[in-house]
Formats: sequence, structure tokens, C-alpha cells
Amino acid sequence: MLQLTAPELAAWLADPLRAPPLLLDVREPHEFTYCHIGDAVSMPMQSVPARLGEMDEDASIVCICHHGMRSMQVARFLEQHGFANVINLTGGVHAWAQQVDPEMPTY
Repeated sequence: MLQLTAPELAAWLADPLRAPPLLLDVREPHEFTYCHIGDAVSMPMQSVPARLGEMDEDASIVCICHHGMRSMQVARFLEQHGFANVINLTGGVHAWAQQVDPEMPTY
């Protein structure tokens, strides 16, 4: 599984020549409501198995959580189910707030 840092993801999202990835935020709804990255899609970890059909198996998917542990588990699960371009955001939204967007609330 690929790992991506917050600054690397920010550079990707800012690059008009690259197709944006699906930002899959696997935190709980209250966490997502408190803060999230841009156009992230909220899909709590426990709901992912039932919602596999909502995602393109060939799309680039960046899995996001608070610190990168839940998202790593979801990324592994997606890979095991045939998703080819799965990436884990190292450090999660916490790293994003520290390294990319200091205005983002943290918890």
C-alpha cells in the first residue's frame, strides 16, 4: 500500500494536470463534521464493506482518518477487495492541520 504525506497530498490536489483522487474519510460522522479535507467523502470505517459498490476500483483513493491508523486498515481492506490505487494519508487530518492547513480545527 502506498503512503502519502499531507504536503504530498496538498501538492497533488493543487496540480491541475493530475486527476484528483477520491478522498475517503473513514472517521465517524461527528469527527468529519468537526473538520475534513476539501471535497472528502464521509464513509465511516464500519460502513465501508457495505458501500464498496459506490467506489470505482480503478480510481485513486486516498484513505483518511484522524492519525492514519483506521485509514490504513481500510486501505488494506480495499486492496484485498480488488481496488488497485489505494493510498493511506500518513498522519491523517491531524498531520494535514499541522503541515498544510493551520486554520483547520484539531482534536
